[in-house]
Amino acid sequence: MQIKALSQRTNLSAKTIRYYEEIGLLPPPKRLSNGYRDYEETAVPRIKLVAGARTLGLSLDDISEILALRDRQEAPCRTLLDLLAAKADEIQRRIAELKRLEVELRELHALGLTFPTDDVDGKNCVCHLVSERANK
Repeated sequence: MQIKALSQRTNLSAKTIRYYEEIGLLPPPKRLSNGYRDYEETAVPRIKLVAGARTLGLSLDDISEILALRDRQEAPCRTLLDLLAAKADEIQRRIAELKRLEVELRELHALGLTFPTDDVDGKNCVCHLVSERANK
């Protein structure tokens, strides 16, 4: 199938498909006499796996590892489960950090409201408080 049909079946742009091919996530397709790419049917589930993994936040390197296992006829399930758990842990850490940052921003905002808002030099206003953050 040509890239347009593959794009329609996978809901990915032709540019993205060419990029996945370029970085090795998708094997190079055969070429027709006119130079057009001719993808095999197996490209569809492979690209859908890549796209699904990307929506879950897995890196292209992680996805490459999963596909390499498949290409060697090894089940990637354990590796994928480990990657999903690691990604969930990372997101949990990020959420905790964002919650901490939200509290700090709200406290800084409340404190900043007690300072003048016309201090051009930024020495006696919220700007000073923000600048001091660089020293922490």
